[in-house]
Amino acid sequence: MQSKLLENKTALITGGTRGIGYAIAGTFLREGARVAILGTSADKAIAAAMKLAQEASVSIDQVTGFGVDVKDTTAVANTIESVVALFGGKLDILVNNAGITRDNLVMRLDEQEWDAVIDTNLKGVFNCIRSAIRPMIRARSGRIINISSVVGLIGNPGQANYAAAKAGVLGLTKTIARELASRNILVNAIAPGFVDTDMTAVLDEEYRQKLTEQIPLKRIASPQEIAEVALFLAGPGASYLTGQCISVDGGMHM
Repeated sequence: MQSKLLENKTALITGGTRGIGYAIAGTFLREGARVAILGTSADKAIAAAMKLAQEASVSIDQVTGFGVDVKDTTAVANTIESVVALFGGKLDILVNNAGITRDNLVMRLDEQEWDAVIDTNLKGVFNCIRSAIRPMIRARSGRIINISSVVGLIGNPGQANYAAAKAGVLGLTKTIARELASRNILVNAIAPGFVDTDMTAVLDEEYRQKLTEQIPLKRIASPQEIAEVALFLAGPGASYLTGQCISVDGGMHM
């Protein structure tokens, strides 16, 4: 019987209750990993974990959910400590996927909208990395996968806060990759284009069509297409890859 790619690995995925994070969690579970998903609500995270176990046909003991606000430094540290303890003191993979939008043109973008997106989408990534790398450093091994965005590479009108945060994630990825390379901790990013998630579901059909016309492949991605790239970065095939950003955008950023 062929061994699974993530057999005996443990993974923590933020924003794991829906969309891209949920797809990544399910993919990791099917490839043998034990998975903890973080969401803003403990009830929703636990419910999503139970659903994931059922869909992946694995034991409920293999996946668990935690509620935490990633911009809360102390709460993140305490939650990751609990996850590591649950996983027997080890953490092999961290996926930073949690994110929000508060779209507005710059001239109308208020300070609260700016701060909310920067704090969640950038500071939240920093908070999770800082706590998660401790067991990885002890083990001298680990993978960190940060979900950025094509918007962080090319910009997008009405999303100055989101683009700035996602561009910041790329700079953070490269810096942490350099800092942790000597400990065999590989740090990479994925920059999805437009993906069929709750975030894009609220767009009206006319705007979705305009977006699709900008994509050389002429379609919006599925969350699973992003999850497959995350699986590659978490698996043995990416053992000599660090500090990189893989654009999964149908050709938008060439």
